[in-house]
Amino acid sequence: MQTNFTLAQLADPETARSEHILRKCVHCGFCTATCPTFVLLGDERDSPRGRIYFIKAMLEGDRAPSNTEVRHVDRCLSCLSCMTTCPSGVNYMHLVDHGRHHIETRYTRSLPDRFLRGVLAWLMPRPGAFRWAMVLGRLAKPLAMLLPAASADPGGATFLRRLKAMLEAVPDRLAGPSPVDRPQTFPAAGLRRKRVALMPGCGQQVLAPEVNEATVRLLTRHDIEVVNVAGSGCCGSSVQHIGRNGQAIELAKRNIEAWLREVDGAGLDAIVINASGCGTTVKDYGHMLADDPLWKDKARQVASLAKDVSEVMLEVGLANVTARPLTVAYHSACSMQHGQKVIEQPKKLLRDAGFVVKDVPEGHICCGWAGTYQVLQPELSRRLRDRKVANIESVRPDIIAAGNFGCIGNIAAGTGIPIAHTVELLDWATGGPKPAALL
Repeated sequence: MQTNFTLAQLADPETARSEHILRKCVHCGFCTATCPTFVLLGDERDSPRGRIYFIKAMLEGDRAPSNTEVRHVDRCLSCLSCMTTCPSGVNYMHLVDHGRHHIETRYTRSLPDRFLRGVLAWLMPRPGAFRWAMVLGRLAKPLAMLLPAASADPGGATFLRRLKAMLEAVPDRLAGPSPVDRPQTFPAAGLRRKRVALMPGCGQQVLAPEVNEATVRLLTRHDIEVVNVAGSGCCGSSVQHIGRNGQAIELAKRNIEAWLREVDGAGLDAIVINASGCGTTVKDYGHMLADDPLWKDKARQVASLAKDVSEVMLEVGLANVTARPLTVAYHSACSMQHGQKVIEQPKKLLRDAGFVVKDVPEGHICCGWAGTYQVLQPELSRRLRDRKVANIESVRPDIIAAGNFGCIGNIAAGTGIPIAHTVELLDWATGGPKPAALL
């Protein structure tokens, strides 16, 4: 793709990187076939190629984007399926993040839109506040039936439709805070083979605390010492994906500082992450802080230590397995398969644990959760969820497994088939309790 940036514009490192990404695009259109929003809407502007043109125009023009440009960039899920498909190696993830940041700093959204995004950006990285918001949300949830179930916007991007989606996303049951999520060290059951930090996360602590609990049991049972490091928390992805790069970088720095303090102390063999969206972001810390001379090397060091829990467990192997004769439909979260390229490891572990594993048709298409997307684009999110559920149900599994708590909650809302995190099933097969979804 030909670009027309000025030398002054290219003096900015982020713009220079985006220009390099843009020049790799050859307009082939392969990305359109795997883009969820293009598959649903059939609009070139809602494809990666269309959004690339929009982002190129707003960056080259060094101007505020138009309403149309913002609307179509907002509809991107950041599922990164286009990156798996692209034969030219276009790093769409970094380009769309730059585009969103440009929108955030140069475009004035409507007051309701600013309010909703501000609430999400404040709540998501704060588990304590998020928990109280869920408690209050349960009280307000009956009001959802009074709000419109549709909107004129194909994505459902109107204030009242988004408010309805937010209330509907509040769980009927809310577990109390888990003792696992406090800073502490969990000793290995036997002779220690590894010492790892477990990323505590943010939303997962509130919506699915059982995942961290199962992860600690699984790792320690396999002779891995686990430390929940004081000061670590939200990875920053929830705010980065709505264009708030500065806030995302501050959250990243907190994690980097906390984990490197542990590296310099008792040492770490890995930073284990059990929410695939977080894993994609932490593995990208080196890019996020590439322009900061004081932090870039530290960020790269942390990124090199980050591993999905399935990567670590495949290294050590499962022990003392009691085979469970269940058929598992494995849903590979977009951030797992497209972002981290962790594809076979979870499935091999599930097979090693005795499960019969089935791939899901159209497995490359997003389930529609995508962090705050289910609130900001609720119509598209619901259509993608229903499509995903239909594909899962077609293989007739006993249970669904996934490596991202958001996908789990989203899919569970659309089907009666039990769904659990991959680590819950591995924990159960090696001596842990039966997952709550199967009780």
